[in-house]
Amino acid sequence: MTNLGLFLAKKSVNKAEISRKTGISKSRLSELSMNNSTKLRADELYLIALAIDVDPKELLNHLFMDLKLKD
Repeated sequence: MTNLGLFLAKKSVNKAEISRKTGISKSRLSELSMNNSTKLRADELYLIALAIDVDPKELLNHLFMDLKLKD
């Protein structure tokens, strides 16, 4: 499961409802939730955050918390 999948599971959100609100297909949401090699676009991240009523920054921080700058 991806960080997005874990975040959505933690928030107990319905992917069908996210799909309806955002226009992102259920299959795309499943791919983003299950496949680590699938790239999340910025517009998708923003729409998902709006649909689940969280600050996009909170979602961004959760999804990419492991990224660090090189020394």
